[in-house]
Amino acid sequence: MPKLKTHKGLAKRIKISATGKLMHRRAFRNHMLAHKSASAKREYVKEFQISAGDTANVKVMLGNYK
Repeated sequence: MPKLKTHKGLAKRIKISATGKLMHRRAFRNHMLAHKSASAKREYVKEFQISAGDTANVKVMLGNYK
């Protein structure tokens, strides 16, 4: 069976934490920020863990990317 290629679009959006968790950036932080509250904009800055149901698929798409 051939090697799996890394999905480069996903690799640019996912970071692997020091403990091995898959982290992603929150959506809604790109434009129309004047209409959003300051507290909402602060929440968008945080990184969040990939949900448990998606973790297996994401790891397959990342391949050997670390």
